[in-house]
Amino acid sequence: MEIASVIVDVPAKQTDRVFDYLIPGKWRDTIQPGMRVIVPFGPRNIQGFVIELKKESEVKQLREIIEPMDLEPVLNHELLALGSWLTEHTLCFKIVAYQAMLPAALKAKYEKIVKLAPGIEISALPLSLHSFFAKNGKLDWQDALKNGIVSLLQKETAKGHLEVLYIVKEKVRKKQRKYIRPLVSQAVLTEEIGKLPVNAEKQKQVISYFVEHFAPIEMRQLVAELNTTASTIKALVGKRILGEEEVEVYRDPYEHRRFERTKPLPLTKEQQTAIEPILNTVERNLHEVFLLYGVTGSGKTEIYLQSIQEVIEKGQEAIVLVPEIALTPQMVNRFKGRFGDLVAVLHSGLSAGEKYDEWRKIHRKEVKVVVGARSAIFAPFENLGIIIIDEEHETSYKQEEMPRYHARDVAIERAKTYSCPVVLGSATPSLETFARAQKKVYHLLTLPIRMNNQPLPAVEIIDMREELRDGNRSMFSRKLFEMLKDRIEKKQQTVLFLNKRGHSSFVMCRDCGYVMNCPNCDISLTYHRVNEQMKCHYCGYESFVPKVCPECTSEYIRYFGTGTQKVEDELGKILPEARVIRMDVDTTGRKGSHERLLKDFLDGKADILLGTQMIAKGLDFPNITLVGVLSADTMLHLPDFRSSEKTFQLLTQVSGRAGRHQLPGEVIIQTYTPEHYSVELAGTQDYDLFYQQEMLSRKMHHYPPFYFLSLITVSHEQLLAVVTATEKITNYVQSRLSPEAVVLGPAASPIPRINNRYRYQCLIKYKREPNLTTTLKTILDQYQKDAKSGLQVSIDVNPFILM
Repeated sequence: MEIASVIVDVPAKQTDRVFDYLIPGKWRDTIQPGMRVIVPFGPRNIQGFVIELKKESEVKQLREIIEPMDLEPVLNHELLALGSWLTEHTLCFKIVAYQAMLPAALKAKYEKIVKLAPGIEISALPLSLHSFFAKNGKLDWQDALKNGIVSLLQKETAKGHLEVLYIVKEKVRKKQRKYIRPLVSQAVLTEEIGKLPVNAEKQKQVISYFVEHFAPIEMRQLVAELNTTASTIKALVGKRILGEEEVEVYRDPYEHRRFERTKPLPLTKEQQTAIEPILNTVERNLHEVFLLYGVTGSGKTEIYLQSIQEVIEKGQEAIVLVPEIALTPQMVNRFKGRFGDLVAVLHSGLSAGEKYDEWRKIHRKEVKVVVGARSAIFAPFENLGIIIIDEEHETSYKQEEMPRYHARDVAIERAKTYSCPVVLGSATPSLETFARAQKKVYHLLTLPIRMNNQPLPAVEIIDMREELRDGNRSMFSRKLFEMLKDRIEKKQQTVLFLNKRGHSSFVMCRDCGYVMNCPNCDISLTYHRVNEQMKCHYCGYESFVPKVCPECTSEYIRYFGTGTQKVEDELGKILPEARVIRMDVDTTGRKGSHERLLKDFLDGKADILLGTQMIAKGLDFPNITLVGVLSADTMLHLPDFRSSEKTFQLLTQVSGRAGRHQLPGEVIIQTYTPEHYSVELAGTQDYDLFYQQEMLSRKMHHYPPFYFLSLITVSHEQLLAVVTATEKITNYVQSRLSPEAVVLGPAASPIPRINNRYRYQCLIKYKREPNLTTTLKTILDQYQKDAKSGLQVSIDVNPFILM
């Protein structure tokens, strides 16, 4: 194998294919598929991924690979193949697909070091390598290249004697701790105590410690244990009695937390029925997709845990996806409690360094379970036994930038390779998933009752229009206010849910109706009270709040809408005795704040937890007996065919936080559209009826799950250029597809301008269109060549956001 096919790090149409490079003699046995290499490309040197090795190439004049960047592949065979599948399904470039699978730390500028693996002495290496590692057990990659010893190092890495570290500039540094170890034998240490002067008490104490414990110890631990100083230890290091070394430690995001070990709980009859088919497929290595459809609080997590237990006992691995940050603290507790150090956690709350260290644990086979958000679906396991996606209806499983993948699709694709089951869990499955389960494409498992036979909470829907007519101008209905007071007196807890973020939505003049809009984007500015500013959530534009209306100079310019801060202020006025914890984008921005706030609430340091989306899911606190939804219908009015589905799911999820343990729960839903079926049916938590009603509407309007969608969005600084291009694209699509396909457009996007770029779109609804992929690729190719004109075309297959 003298030739490597490489995908180079240039995301463009012209370079989205393999380039062949010669492998120089010295790297012949070193380079393998899945490694990153540095190659000459045009005038510069860039990184690329080796896809395959081969004997010959059609190209006559091949350039040589400059050097490998890894000692072992960072992508295994299965992930390399998955990259091709992603490219096909999301219409992205191969390099983009591969980059998406790696932690951020592997995408930066890198220095590289080879060092002795933990617990390995230099004597384990061949003599020819001793001199390189003698100084501090480390060797710079550049020195390894200069001295031509890479293949030797590789053999030692394969034996587990050495390992490679990427010291990433700016992005990630390895976490180092200083350790002290004895450099001489115990007998010599005892002699040294006698040689010390009488007044060197502290030094004698340190040496005596090492006579007793002849092992390395962390410097700060030694200082603390012996109540001594660093200078005392340094003096002994200077005399060459003790040595100091930097030892790399994993950054453990949970190092200060003790996890209570938990045992599997006895399963209820329903749980037993639901878990059997899953365990059956695990045992027989069958690929099947299960939908675990269970009401909130019906014990889905225990089924996940026991299925994983089975998989681990078989020597296989598991991936568990949970929606973004909201679920992680409690989920982590449950998984770490059951499986301890076999669990790695990947989510956006970790630093780049922590993510990289967790990824390395997986890559080195030190863990068996990964719990994480969307991108954890690419965990580099090689023997998967199960993939679980909790709250599968969550929109955060769909990535909105390239590659625009849905984690559920990737999970099913990976599970086919390993012939293992995928379990999708939800109390309110997405319509697409439930429709597939009805058609027997997925295997439906149901958990119709709550764990301890607790009834679902009683839900009352309050019509806020009536409250207004009766003169109540507050954001709290009278009923909700009474119940809040009642809960505080009983020392029970309440969750108040608000369907948005920011302090209030917009600023409007009551005289002439003027609304402050962003000058770069056609969308109203959001008011943030902390710094008295108006902000655009799309381009970041900021402005001050006007005192008078810029249009008619009236002084009646007021804030409309409600934000979490405003609710908090109002609570302070009407219930001064209530202790409130507010959770929204502003209060959880700092690392670890999310977990701290939830812990305070669990410990009873507050009566009311007030928040947005992030408190709607997965929380399980025994003392919550009331849930109040302040604005049930903000989402209903978005230009999105899934808005009733999202409203229903959210209201059901929030209601599910109440009365999960001994105390019964109540839910109050405040709304201006009480007659809408998604609000009504969330009140009775009747998913089946909602499903039937929503499916009728989807069928009538040609939306998923009856049709697939693809959305083409075109943007440019000049309106005319956008309209012309979108018209051309729409005509071309129509000419290539069958008459059954519905092509809508060109139309202005719901947000017609972002960042001074006009946006138009074309929406395609279709059932079976064999030509579609090639048609969409042709459009992308055509307009990529045209990129100089400033026109941008993006295509989202199965979009989740139509804005």
